[in-house]
Amino acid sequence: MAAHALIGDARSITFSPLVARTRRLHWPIGPLAHDCVKIIVVRDGSAILFSEFGQKPVKVGDVIVLGANMLCGSEPEGHITVTTIYADTDYLIDQVFWQHVGFLQDRLDAQEFAATIYTEPTQILRLGEDRAEQLMPWLDELVALSIEARPVENFHRMQALWFSIAHIIFPFIKTSPIRTSSTQRATGWPTQPRHRRFSPIRSEARRGAELLRADPVRHWSVTDLADELHLSKSQVGRVFVEAFGKSPIAYLTMLRTEQMAGLLRSTDGSIAAISHEVGWRDPDFAARQFRRSVGVTPSKYRAISRRHAAPQAG
Repeated sequence: MAAHALIGDARSITFSPLVARTRRLHWPIGPLAHDCVKIIVVRDGSAILFSEFGQKPVKVGDVIVLGANMLCGSEPEGHITVTTIYADTDYLIDQVFWQHVGFLQDRLDAQEFAATIYTEPTQILRLGEDRAEQLMPWLDELVALSIEARPVENFHRMQALWFSIAHIIFPFIKTSPIRTSSTQRATGWPTQPRHRRFSPIRSEARRGAELLRADPVRHWSVTDLADELHLSKSQVGRVFVEAFGKSPIAYLTMLRTEQMAGLLRSTDGSIAAISHEVGWRDPDFAARQFRRSVGVTPSKYRAISRRHAAPQAG
C-alpha cells in the first residue's frame, strides 16, 4: 500500500491486511490512486473532495469509501482530521465470501458477487456525528495497534475492531440489487481485488504496469502493450482488469492524470503544454479526461492548489 492523500502516508507501514492512521491536514492533496480500499472517517474540520463524482463537501460525521485504483484529492477548509483504514482487497473479498457462504460457491464467486453489488467504488457516507462518535474508541485502538506493527500478535484484536466499525458503516454503503442466481451477470465492475501477497498477480500484469509507469508519455495502444507482453489484445485487457480493475488505457489515463496534477501544482506551464508533456496531444481531450477522473477542470485544480501554495506543518 502506498498513500499520501487525505488519507495520510502508508509507505513505511509493515504489511498487514488492515492498517489505520490518523492525520491532521491543512493543504490540498492529490489526486492520487492507491492499491488498497480506504475507509476515511472525518473526525474534525471539513474539506472538499474531488474525484470522478465531481466536487463534494465532507465534514465531521462523514465516512469516505474509496475503492482501489480510484483517483481522489482533497482541499481542506482550514484543516481536517481523519482516521483512515487501509484494507487489503483480498481480505475484504474473503469476508464477502464468508458473509454470504450460504449461496456463494467459492472465492471467485465472491469476487464476482462483490463486483455486482458494490457498483459505486467511491462513496461518501453521511453517518452523522452521533454514529461517527461510536467509532472513535475503536478507531483509536486500531491506530495504536497498527503503529505497534505486530500484525500476527494483534491480528484477532484488529479484526474484532474492524468488524465493530464495519457493522456501523456498511449499512450506509450503496449497493445494487443482489443476484438471484449464480449465473446472473454483473451489471457493473468496480475495482476488482488483485491477488497480492497471497497469490501474486500475473507477471504480465505487473510487467505491463511497469511499462506504462516507465513511459506514460508514449503513444500507447493495446496492440503495442500486447506486443511487449507477448499476449493477445484480449488477454492484455483481461489480465489488467483482473489485476487492477481497469483496462490498460484506463490505467494509463490514471497515471497521466496523476502526473498532470503534479505539474499543475508545481509549474506555471500552460495546460496545453502540460497535456503534451504527460502524453496527451490534444489539450481539450486532456482536460476532459482530467475532469472525468478528478471531478474538476485542470484550471480549477490549479486554482485550488495556488490558494494553498505554502502548506503548514501538521
